[in-house]
Amino acid sequence: MAISNPGGNLNSVAAPQKQVLSSNYIDFTAQSTAGWAQQYLPDLMEKEAEVFGNRTISGFLSQVGAEESMTSDQVIWSEQGRLHLSYTGTVNTGTSVFTVLLDIDGDNGITSGNHGIRLNDQVVIATSEGAIKCFVTAISTDDVTCKPYEFENIDDSPIFATASSAAATLLVYGSEYAKGTDGQGGHASGAKNVEPVFKSFTNKPIIMKDYYEISGSDASAIGWVEISGEDGQSGYLWYLKAEGDTRQRFTDYLEMTMMEAVKGVSGSSSVDGTDSIGTEFGTQGLFDAIEDRGNVTTGVTGVNAATDLAEFDAILAEFDKQGAIEEYMMFVNRSTSLAIDDMLASMNSYGAGGTSYGVFDNSEDMALNLGFSGFRRGSYDFYKSDFRYLNDKATRGGINDASAANAIRGVFIPAGTSSVYDQTVGQSMRRPFLHVRYRASQTDDRRMKTWVTGSVGAATSALDAMQLHFLTERCLITQGANNFMLLK
Repeated sequence: MAISNPGGNLNSVAAPQKQVLSSNYIDFTAQSTAGWAQQYLPDLMEKEAEVFGNRTISGFLSQVGAEESMTSDQVIWSEQGRLHLSYTGTVNTGTSVFTVLLDIDGDNGITSGNHGIRLNDQVVIATSEGAIKCFVTAISTDDVTCKPYEFENIDDSPIFATASSAAATLLVYGSEYAKGTDGQGGHASGAKNVEPVFKSFTNKPIIMKDYYEISGSDASAIGWVEISGEDGQSGYLWYLKAEGDTRQRFTDYLEMTMMEAVKGVSGSSSVDGTDSIGTEFGTQGLFDAIEDRGNVTTGVTGVNAATDLAEFDAILAEFDKQGAIEEYMMFVNRSTSLAIDDMLASMNSYGAGGTSYGVFDNSEDMALNLGFSGFRRGSYDFYKSDFRYLNDKATRGGINDASAANAIRGVFIPAGTSSVYDQTVGQSMRRPFLHVRYRASQTDDRRMKTWVTGSVGAATSALDAMQLHFLTERCLITQGANNFMLLK
């Protein structure tokens, strides 16, 4: 069979002769080859009936993220904290002292004077009883003396009249200086410059493997494809139909691991945190990263459309607290997808409201072709898709059935990129919120390695069989996890 000009995007390189090599193998299940394989290999593509349907889940990460190579044993990146200064702590009403405990996100790294509050700052101090505006007159490490504008002391305010101390939140909203005074940098207090706060995160790649073996006798099932073209490749490619399921399962495992994986904890039961060469087991997947650093909700259950709408708006309120992301990809299970449909139908606004489809090059048709439906709520554009992985009984769907209280029903993923400081390259870079890093060097690309061993074809051993080996080394980077939402 001769194929003229099959396309330049094939992953395989044709061999001049009929040689069984890893370099000229066709994975006809891959997106790059499936089109012409269906055209030129109709007999091949008439597969056996699969009573459980199309079992693949691959494509999730390709829709929401990207892939980038790395050369080290771990990825370290830094994310800039919030621009504005806000803290939680306690107020001693007798002394008008606010004691800083945590930043607004619950990080205690600002203690021991490592906060941004300075003399002459204007602040708002709020409790469950109300709020009062004050002027900072003194600072001693984490103790900040705040004098109210409208009272002599804090305890003169009715907000604090009944308590000697109270839990409170403090926001710096400006500063005030008398005429003819030095700038803040020349203040007698030696006021410090407020530097941007960066938080560092890390993840490490793991090595995954699989293989398929067929005896030398049965290897006669190999099929050959001859390709030729003026601008394309010329020569022979080979395929092995029975190997496709193994390859597809391995491809699915790559994606499932990037979602489900957790880091090993040193000293924990059989997984003691390290392997034989001292490398820590595990990597942090998407679900764990969101639970660790992002947002989790149990809302939008489908019980009541009006209630679901209120719960969905609560999700928007959480996003409002985090930043300025306005486009989200939603991957949800069937029940949650229907609940959102019912919620929108009750508003008579499904697919309306001026959805921009910006992440799909402003094309509604492209979004629909990829299985997404869009809608707008508030200032946010959402693109919803049913996520087969969360429905299939053989994958997360079965786990959800077995442990309903801990079921994962979906995930909200911000579209676009964010800026981080990459400590490997030593500079700030813009990267997708969600992306895969795979190990690669000038001599070895471990994104998805496939090679052949055995005595079949170009013999590499005395084994009367052909073994196809699969290997990858990768990890997932969940960047700006505070902008993600997990539905449980």
